[in-house]
Amino acid sequence: MLSFTIMAITFGVIFLAELPDKTALAGLMLGTRYKASYVFVGVAAAFAVHVVLAIAAGSVLTLLPHRLLQAIVGVLFLAGAAMLLFKKGDDDEEVKAPADQSFWKVSGAGFMLILVAEFGDLTQIMTANLAARYDNPLSVGIGAVLGLWAVAGLGIVGGRTLMKHVPLRLITKVAACLMLALAGFSLFEAIAG
Repeated sequence: MLSFTIMAITFGVIFLAELPDKTALAGLMLGTRYKASYVFVGVAAAFAVHVVLAIAAGSVLTLLPHRLLQAIVGVLFLAGAAMLLFKKGDDDEEVKAPADQSFWKVSGAGFMLILVAEFGDLTQIMTANLAARYDNPLSVGIGAVLGLWAVAGLGIVGGRTLMKHVPLRLITKVAACLMLALAGFSLFEAIAG
């Protein structure tokens, strides 16, 4: 059954965790050089593939006993929060973009960039955790895809403006606090059983 609450929670957590990520900046760089709609199609397709993989992994986790599952999910959320809080700034990476403006070249470059850069990324792990936590793969999948697509759209179209008004450090801290809250709730459920 589709749950708008789970979709909203997933959207918020994934959106905030992805905002400070280097792939949002890579999307911004591609979007400034090439037609935004072409870039978005490739990036959106790659994010959809990642969410499907994460949902599959999270669904496998639901086969574990409930208390063990909650403990694992809680620890993984704690690790995600620690990654955000203690992450050192990445050097700006040069994004190699195609030499022409054709739809297939531009969207293909966006797809490959995100597909490789996001594999095993924090948001993919968090999506798997949320799928295991809520045992509602469709709601988590929709929320995660929409969160990732929203960040991609912001990065491609208006990333520079957003970063001027909202400090990256604040975005990172809010995402880490959300993960800490989810970790605490999951660990409490594991202990209280």
